[in-house]
Amino acid sequence: MLEKRKLGNSDLYISPISFGCMSLQNGAPENTKLLHAALDGGINFFDTADLYDKGANESLIGEAFKHKRQDVIIATKGGNQWRPDGSGWDWNPAKEYILAAANESLRRLQTDYIDLYQIHGGTINDPLDETYEALQILQQQGKIRYWGVSSIRPNVVRYWVEKGGITSVMSQYSLLDRRPEETIFPLLQEHGTGVLVRGALAQGLLAGKPAKPYLEHTEETVKQVADAVAQNSTDGHTPSGIAINWALHHSAVTSVVAGIRTANQLTEALVAMAQPPMDQKAALLTQTAPALTYQQHR
Repeated sequence: MLEKRKLGNSDLYISPISFGCMSLQNGAPENTKLLHAALDGGINFFDTADLYDKGANESLIGEAFKHKRQDVIIATKGGNQWRPDGSGWDWNPAKEYILAAANESLRRLQTDYIDLYQIHGGTINDPLDETYEALQILQQQGKIRYWGVSSIRPNVVRYWVEKGGITSVMSQYSLLDRRPEETIFPLLQEHGTGVLVRGALAQGLLAGKPAKPYLEHTEETVKQVADAVAQNSTDGHTPSGIAINWALHHSAVTSVVAGIRTANQLTEALVAMAQPPMDQKAALLTQTAPALTYQQHR
């Protein structure tokens, strides 16, 4: 599974498992070593956001790869504006803010271009045309190569896809959250839009954490699915590797963004990426997980 995959309509070829940088602990001395080890192991797509650690996560990525910029594909996100007192953030999809936020991301990342710039949320009631205009300007200026959106809202995803020009959608998807199968995945496949998956481990519930209710699933259902994942963890597969490979099995999915913080987690991700397709096993696991719908949980 080491071959790179084309992301949507772009010329970006990314690893089937990507490095989710949000999990990195700010200031940890091993961060750069971990990022370089991921690159050496075949992971070339690194996902961050200006929201993570108030921009420090972007600065970490920029410093780690400033001498390896041509070897990596960097994705970041914008649209969440920290309050001046640092007490939290507010959603701001306004054109001027998106333009300013992208410039700040470029500065922290120590680069003059971002491979994939993603709108980090939003609703259908946003001034979406204004946000779209900002993305077009950034692309025309060469500050971003491609753009996408991170959203689990079908109406928002549909707007962006029908607007045109979008490269990818980042969506939550796992054995315990199969909602994208209902409308999002078919829509994106129809339009040739790439899919980046987050949350493949369902907050760790599919990787060994104690069962608890999740979305509309009962604790009993969560335990049933997690047990099935654990029982299929043979031949070098870990539960997290099984859960990741299950998400990768869907034909709409380009890459799973795995949150990686430790060397052990990186090793598990690299082992999972090297595993052959799990067609039969994926089908069996799917039968254990009841599918939710957007009507049930929005």
